[in-house]
Amino acid sequence: MPIVRVEMWEGRTVEQKRELAKAITEDMVKIAGAKPEAVVVIFEDVPKHNWATGGVLWSDR
Repeated sequence: MPIVRVEMWEGRTVEQKRELAKAITEDMVKIAGAKPEAVVVIFEDVPKHNWATGGVLWSDR
């Protein structure tokens, strides 16, 4: 069972996530030979104040 975790800044709509889940699943089937019903996609919305690069929060950029 492939599990794909997608971490991204919050703000995407449910429709965007629906489209992403479909595309990711289709690619896992096509490229990795997985069965569609076995592919799990987990979305994690991360607020910009919880993400830092180079010691600087993205909310401060």
